[in-house]
Amino acid sequence: MARKVRQIRRKGKAISIVPVPSTAAPDLETRIALIQALIPVALEKVREELQADVERLAGERYVREGRLPGHVRWTSQRGSIYLADQKIPIEVPRIRDRLRNQEVPLPTYERLQEPRALDTGLLHRVLGGLSTREYARCAEAVPEAFGLSASTVSRRFKRATARKLRELTERRLEGYDLVALLLDGKTFAEDEMVAAVGVTITGEKVLLGFVQTATENRKVCASFLRELVERGLRFDVGVLVVTDGAKGLHAAVREVFGAAALLQRCQWHKRENVLDYLPERHRATVRRKLQAAYEQPTYEAAKRALGKVRAELLLLNASAAASLDEGLEETLTLHRLGVFRELGQLERRAGPGALEEDAPEERRDPVRRDDRA
Repeated sequence: MARKVRQIRRKGKAISIVPVPSTAAPDLETRIALIQALIPVALEKVREELQADVERLAGERYVREGRLPGHVRWTSQRGSIYLADQKIPIEVPRIRDRLRNQEVPLPTYERLQEPRALDTGLLHRVLGGLSTREYARCAEAVPEAFGLSASTVSRRFKRATARKLRELTERRLEGYDLVALLLDGKTFAEDEMVAAVGVTITGEKVLLGFVQTATENRKVCASFLRELVERGLRFDVGVLVVTDGAKGLHAAVREVFGAAALLQRCQWHKRENVLDYLPERHRATVRRKLQAAYEQPTYEAAKRALGKVRAELLLLNASAAASLDEGLEETLTLHRLGVFRELGQLERRAGPGALEEDAPEERRDPVRRDDRA
């Protein structure tokens, strides 16, 4: 709402007086958050905000209008505020209410005397792409007041991530009405991270947990799945499990879920495994034919089309044909259930007609290839 501006004259100069309400401005919390977390000249901004509080309560200096009844400026005193979790001394102006004979607190000063949780702020910054070694350049506030070393930030980052990790890996899972479970392994340096993502009946994807292991072996994966069950993962009415065909994952699913699990092998992985056996000149053609076969809407049509591709592969490379045979039925589970048209989705790099030779490096790199599954 617009405020009326009134002018008075003092010593020949026109001065604008803007009446202000007695309460703090509605965006005070926003400004305080900026001061604490983003503005590199934080101390100067703090002084400006404190001065703004004084003018709201006692008006401009040497001007009687525009102030609350009985409110007057009353020297200053030494105090302290928190920028992030760092306590910093500062000179604080004072206001006194003569009618009540008491000091009036400044809203900004009271708010800035509360330390905030720096660990969470650091976590968000690091996850947002800010290197811990560039922390001194981060607008956490004033460099001379926040001379935190990279090792200090790293310790705080570790504490924050450890806390978030516990929340993720220990939370209960009974509340999720899951219809599908996606299991896949990703390579990070020398380790393998096997992750489980649940799909709810409403289509929401939920990260259920992950395990760090050397390989996708049956023992580790089975232990991981049992932990999910102990945390409340329900599968008694059946669950569709999607994997990349790794034998360890396959065995673990059968061991833990038994007949309650319907396995759907990733068609993209199957197609790429077959192509790995073929020379470069045949890959684009076979890739298109396999993709077209898997896109058939019914089980019978897809099985028939894959049979034709298999016959051609026998003439080119028997190992490629054997790779197609291995676990073929599990790549058609959605077809067999009659829901491929609704749920099936083949990976497409560049839309219909994309050729394999467009990305030979991706085809040869198993880590990058897995990332696209």
